[in-house]
Amino acid sequence: MKCECKNEICHRRHAAVKLVPPAPPLRVVLLEPEIPPNTGNIARLCAATATPLHLVGPLGFKLTDAAVRRAGLDYWHEVQLTRHADMRDFFRAVPPEQCHFFSTSGRRSHTSAAYVPGAALVFGSESRGLPDDLLAAHAARVWSIPMFRGGVRSLNLATATAVVLYEALRQLRAWSS
Repeated sequence: MKCECKNEICHRRHAAVKLVPPAPPLRVVLLEPEIPPNTGNIARLCAATATPLHLVGPLGFKLTDAAVRRAGLDYWHEVQLTRHADMRDFFRAVPPEQCHFFSTSGRRSHTSAAYVPGAALVFGSESRGLPDDLLAAHAARVWSIPMFRGGVRSLNLATATAVVLYEALRQLRAWSS
């Protein structure tokens, strides 16, 4: 039996539970990402969920970097990618009222956010997170992923993005149980 997927390399393993992305789709936004494999993994996540990816520069690498491409595997053609010079440029395309900002300094759990179709999920760089002035300007829309107060400072950017994106998709009932 021939597989119907569009990937050049197919291992015939496909998700049994089908996702139906919300309309309009959610958006993942990375502000000044620094680590190529994280961005590549997030691109793969976005491809798997039909979620547009917005990269707000400057980036800490080139998108042609082998580590970015390798982490995204052969899924880059499935990613709807948009580049923005800075947050001002991004906010011209997406109003801040449509954004949820994620930070370890957030006082409320990401599960408390009320996600709507078209929402933008905004994450900061791996070493600095989101700027304090951005968080202060949008304090009512800042969320955090709960963690045990041990020695771990934060989650990996790709992990945090996946946790939040799938919670938003769950709230929007993007799949049947």
